[in-house]
Amino acid sequence: MSHTPVLLKEVIEIIDPKAGEVIIDGTAGSGGHAEKILEKIGNSGKLMLVDWDKENAEKLEQKFSAHRNVLSVNGNYAELPRIMAENNFPKADGLLLDLGFSSEQLETGGRGFSFQREEPLIMTYNNESESLENFLKHTNISELTEIINKFGEERYARKIAEAILKERHKINSSKALGEAIRKTVPEFYEHGRIHPATRTFQALRIYLNKEFENLEKVLDSLDQILKPGGRVAIISFHSLEDRIVKLKFNELLKKGRLHFLVKKPIGPSREEVVKNPRSRSAKLRAAKLEN
Repeated sequence: MSHTPVLLKEVIEIIDPKAGEVIIDGTAGSGGHAEKILEKIGNSGKLMLVDWDKENAEKLEQKFSAHRNVLSVNGNYAELPRIMAENNFPKADGLLLDLGFSSEQLETGGRGFSFQREEPLIMTYNNESESLENFLKHTNISELTEIINKFGEERYARKIAEAILKERHKINSSKALGEAIRKTVPEFYEHGRIHPATRTFQALRIYLNKEFENLEKVLDSLDQILKPGGRVAIISFHSLEDRIVKLKFNELLKKGRLHFLVKKPIGPSREEVVKNPRSRSAKLRAAKLEN
């Protein structure tokens, strides 16, 4: 299943890429947004595609190999100032961050993101971060409960943490972990909109990949990434993620360093949700650095 770019029309309208401009897609994924951006900037523009997943970055390089003005990099968007310096890449007119989780990573990644498949307990985008398997060997009930509660907003966080640690010597795959969680929560939980393991898997993924720390880091670096007058668009899917973006934008607004391009976050149209149900929780915030 290919990953469908979320809020594509809205992103292009807000980032408003023009011929000859420099744009960075810091979470390029399958390159869905990038294709449309490239159409707009043309051969005279420059496009940097960054993805933390090495396999994704290699696929992007292959996909855009015919375009000499496209640079594909395997890296973390939190390190954009360093990545730009190393590649002699100029400050950008626009920056896009789609913080959503790729359908391809979930369905074919093989890194333990799915509780529906027998996959190794990795749950990281790269091989440098600590794997879930190693983490479970040394964590304790207090730490694990806090992670599941904070990043998953899971009401049964402690029960789940206790069950995982009790069974950790038996849990050898993502499917086994999902099953251990399912057996722990009350039966009525199973009749809800989401699988009982969804929030816990989300929490562990966010924690192990330092997703919120990375987001805060890139937001603190906007003036190193963008030209004066540069636009930034960020799509979030998690209330805590959106809150980080909202607070940072408000802080920079008060300092006179940017202004909002949209007053309220933009969500997907009803038509988009029907075509792509995973877009349901998407929120797009955008701002422009002051000149």
